[in-house]
Amino acid sequence: MACYTANWDPLGEEAFYRKFELYSMAWNLKEDLRDCLVAAAPYGGPIALLKNNFRKEKSPASRPLLEIYSASGVPLASVLWKSGQVVQLGWTASEDLLCIQEDGTVLIYNLFCEFKRHFSMGNEVLQNHVREAKVFHTEYGTGVAILTGAHRFSLTTNIDDLKLRRMPEVPGLQKLPSCWAVLSQDRVTIILLAVGQDLYLLDNTSCSVVTPPGISPHAGAYVQMSVSFNYYYLALFTDTGSIWMGTSSLKEKLGEFSCDFRAPPRQMVWCTRPRSKQRAVVVAWDRRLLVAGNSKECIQFVLDEDSYLVPELDGVRIFSRTTHEFLHEIPEASEEIFKIASMAPGALLLEAQREYEKQSQKADEYLREIKDQNLLAEAVRQCIEAAGYEHEPETQKSLLRAASFGKCFLDKFPPESFVRTCRDLRVLNAIRDYQIGIPLTFAQYKQLTIEVLLDRLVLRRLYPLAIKICEYLRLSEFQGVSRILAHWACYKVQQKDKSDEEVAHAINQKLGDTPGISYSEIAARAYDCGRTELAIKLLEYEPRSGEQVPLLLKMKKSQLALNKAIESGDTDLVYTVVLHLKNELNRGTFFMTLQKQPVALSLYRQFCKHQELETLKDLYNQDDDHQELGNFHVHSSYSSEKRIEGRVAALQNAVDEYYKAKNEFAAKATEDQIKLLRMQRRLQDELDKPYVDDSLHDTVYSLILDGNHKRAEQLYRDFRIPDKRFWWLKIGALAEREDWEEMEKFSKSKKSPIGYLPFVEICMKHHNRHEAKKYGARVTPEQRVKAHILVRELDQAADAAIEHKNENEMNLVLSKCTAATDSSVVEKINRAKAQILKK
Repeated sequence: MACYTANWDPLGEEAFYRKFELYSMAWNLKEDLRDCLVAAAPYGGPIALLKNNFRKEKSPASRPLLEIYSASGVPLASVLWKSGQVVQLGWTASEDLLCIQEDGTVLIYNLFCEFKRHFSMGNEVLQNHVREAKVFHTEYGTGVAILTGAHRFSLTTNIDDLKLRRMPEVPGLQKLPSCWAVLSQDRVTIILLAVGQDLYLLDNTSCSVVTPPGISPHAGAYVQMSVSFNYYYLALFTDTGSIWMGTSSLKEKLGEFSCDFRAPPRQMVWCTRPRSKQRAVVVAWDRRLLVAGNSKECIQFVLDEDSYLVPELDGVRIFSRTTHEFLHEIPEASEEIFKIASMAPGALLLEAQREYEKQSQKADEYLREIKDQNLLAEAVRQCIEAAGYEHEPETQKSLLRAASFGKCFLDKFPPESFVRTCRDLRVLNAIRDYQIGIPLTFAQYKQLTIEVLLDRLVLRRLYPLAIKICEYLRLSEFQGVSRILAHWACYKVQQKDKSDEEVAHAINQKLGDTPGISYSEIAARAYDCGRTELAIKLLEYEPRSGEQVPLLLKMKKSQLALNKAIESGDTDLVYTVVLHLKNELNRGTFFMTLQKQPVALSLYRQFCKHQELETLKDLYNQDDDHQELGNFHVHSSYSSEKRIEGRVAALQNAVDEYYKAKNEFAAKATEDQIKLLRMQRRLQDELDKPYVDDSLHDTVYSLILDGNHKRAEQLYRDFRIPDKRFWWLKIGALAEREDWEEMEKFSKSKKSPIGYLPFVEICMKHHNRHEAKKYGARVTPEQRVKAHILVRELDQAADAAIEHKNENEMNLVLSKCTAATDSSVVEKINRAKAQILKK
């Protein structure tokens, strides 16, 4: 700790920069990096190398070799390159490797050199070939920009939603630009290119000449340019050694620096830190590294071997054949605590904690000094913040111990920031391990988020570590462990060295009934890998039939899908499978399959009743179901046939089927319906009035209503309508017709099978009290009280009730009386009831 600032280098008066080693590289490269195509992913991502890419020989032994390493140089995968000439490598935001070929084809590989897909940058690129290419990142996603041999630019801002844009032509451009870069301004992607001393800006529609503000008129030709990690800043390097720094909008100048090196640098990248006022550019030549910022001074480092720069959110990674280093600006909290002779509260608290460990009274003196200034809370905050920025665990612990020590003397210091920092640092230290090789800084980790970090661990197949982190951070199962186990299972099914039973059992043992796990998704991955039997075994663990059935159908396991659908009790699912089978199988096989599944057959019949009547008929014929065939013909006679002849023919077919089914009742009823239809047709023709499709009763009623008594009686005899029913029909129709004379004649034609009270009721219903009284006298004694009440003769009703000595009838009459008009009747009944009680 005494030499903590030994590797700090000042840049002007405001900032210090530090370069420290992340890893000693383990890849044992024999080639120089300059002889390889190199691409390193940001956020501590992997490194891709394409070796032998520049050799002209095409023998198998000299084929290019694509290798992918972790940031610590641990090999992840390699593959012999058998495709076309590669111009550029780059990484997507999701850590897929893009290999941009000379013919404009972009091949996409995962971390383990497994091919995923490819796309083309268009015919123009194919014809003119790719001379240079860049991979960039915007809010839309990962993009690719191409410079062709015809000196034209094409780009796409999102390779997952491919939309190619051909940029405008630069007037008079006869050679390749000396340098160019992709900028992002106001959600629009543009290209800045340099030709000698001229700068051109290409947007969607035009090409314009631009001049950086404040640049020296003697700056010379532009040979290199660089855009910052967040696309806010731009740096330009000229052949006179001048470095111009400003905003990428080219509206503001941040600074300009002149260096002694005029040779074009191999790389130039920005080294910035969030919320810092200092802006610096790192320029690399073969054996020299220069850091230039707002001041006149610069920092220089000697490079012992070929190095490659990787811009990051808060610094620059620098790797070579032997080492991997990180160059960054010292954060403010760390600077306050560790700079020489610092009297910042954090520095005093750190010293107090050290003296306390030595059991020295100086600890109390330092604490009193902090407390006297009321800065103890600020000291604790500084120590916590600085611990997050440190890479060495021992320094982290020292700062956190100091923060913990200071918290003991505060009454209400919230512990959340301390606890959160401890947790985050434990996660960061785990992934920075040499074997894992993800050297994330605290700022990068916060920007990346824990969810994305877990995704990256899963992509590297580091499932145990990812699960441990989820459990340590107490993430929800759905967000953490369940999702990771699902990814593990999807990877497990790709292992061909174990049997289907072993893999299925291992997956079920590990996953069990973990919430959020979808066995159907794992089974789908197994099926995509050609392991159908394994997929079926995995589906047995899927509790949701709605997830099982579609995949079984996709795997052409229709019979199993039908069984699962029926077991689920979900009729919609059964219909889905049945209709799939109908399209998949020939008609005979389809019907035979349904015969073995009564539930499915029943549901299909219901479907056919509404959608496919002819198919329903075929089903009944195949089953020799004469009863249902008869019902089918009856239904079709009314739903499909418009002509009487066709309807009668269909009904006759129904009669034949009913006789075959030995259902004589249905057969006779259908024959009667045929006879009625024919008679209705004849009546309709003779009387010029619609009768067809009326019921027998409605037909008789209509005939009586129209005065066709003879025809009505003919129907009554032909169809053997019961006497009581016919009398009810006739008196109702006659009353509606107000043919009281015919009703009286009909009542005297023979003894009424329904009595004469219905006549009274019908007359009163049609408000004819006079006619009702005629039938009241003919009512039987038992119904006389009701008849008198109906015609509103309460006095006679009372006499009849008293004559019958029936208390219920007396009460009925009383209920109809009113005190104002029927007092004599009430008195009469009450006297009669009293006499009955005396006896």
